[in-house]
Amino acid sequence: MEYTAMSPSVSYNRKESTSFIRIPFHHYDMAILLPVIFLVGIGVVMVYSASSAIALKKLGDGCYFLKKQAVFSIAGIGLLVFFRHVSLKWLESLTYHFLFAAFLMLIAIYFPWFGIKAGGATRWLSIGGISFQPVELVRCAIIFYLAYSISRKQDDIHIFTAGFLPHALVTGMFALLILFQPDFGSVVIIVILTSIMMFVGGVPFKQLFVVLSMFTPVIYLFMISRQYRMERLLSYWDPWQYATDSGYQIVHSLMAFGSGGLFGVGIAQGKQKLFYLPEPHTDFIFSVIGEELGLVGVGGILVLFGLILYKGIRIAMETQDLFASLLALGITVSFGLQVCINIGVTLALLPTKGLTLPFLSYGGTSLLVNMACIGILLNIGALRHEAKKVS
Repeated sequence: MEYTAMSPSVSYNRKESTSFIRIPFHHYDMAILLPVIFLVGIGVVMVYSASSAIALKKLGDGCYFLKKQAVFSIAGIGLLVFFRHVSLKWLESLTYHFLFAAFLMLIAIYFPWFGIKAGGATRWLSIGGISFQPVELVRCAIIFYLAYSISRKQDDIHIFTAGFLPHALVTGMFALLILFQPDFGSVVIIVILTSIMMFVGGVPFKQLFVVLSMFTPVIYLFMISRQYRMERLLSYWDPWQYATDSGYQIVHSLMAFGSGGLFGVGIAQGKQKLFYLPEPHTDFIFSVIGEELGLVGVGGILVLFGLILYKGIRIAMETQDLFASLLALGITVSFGLQVCINIGVTLALLPTKGLTLPFLSYGGTSLLVNMACIGILLNIGALRHEAKKVS
């Protein structure tokens, strides 16, 4: 991939650097926007279908999660529009502020008056009565940092102490804080994401391979250090042998897919969500989709995700500004990893990890952050479109 400076009239000029909102206000890439809107809409419907019984029993309101997800969706669309039109140069100037704020949030989560413990892990932060998962924001902060730093170190990117070491140390610091929550799945995404962005940015593959290979024994020791992690690995290899214990989620997830057949049993007609399949409206919503919409519905969801990822990669490849290109790549790879890991878990292709499915799973933090990232991706795509018109 060859990068050349963009024309000043296209994107990053001095006037724009002082402007908060970027114009023009036209050109939304429908190949990204429409799949996202469809997925969000499907998500609202499926969250209601998957959660109504649980919400009715535990909260006395079958529409509880539906109403919250609808509010998150509307707010998410607002964020998408905002980040589509905000100045990328302004966002770029806030890179280190964003990174520092993300670091403070991860530190605050370990203080009992801020951190919220649930399911044996402390992954939620409560500030002013608002609860959210900092890891979603941390992932975006790291993407911004890597895009900013790598784009400014191109002359020395091949040097270990300039291209690899500082980026690995920053990512490692955040990964360690997340690992202590514990949240191994998010650490995996961040490490893979960082490696891909560094490689595409010009860091020699040899450096990445050698260092990552050195950490393989550490990962192995981490996996066997806790009994529940070993149980997850064993149930991954043979979930049916542990159907009443560590393999319970996977078994019922596979039963949901098997019950769906080609066309599914119909929306709201699924059985596994009725207190059989844990977390049906969050981590395992794809299983509910498989049961109620069948292979056709699952295939349609995969096509929509595929369109977003394809267009995201195209934008990254065709954008001439290196910062914007790496930013688009990081956002797209982040989406891709979340989708692959979540779907892989529900289909027993990967060990169980608590990761949501973008745009579909219930959760305000995930949905709002992902919609903001789509807005940034559309913003970069618009710059590419304007560059083509100028040339």
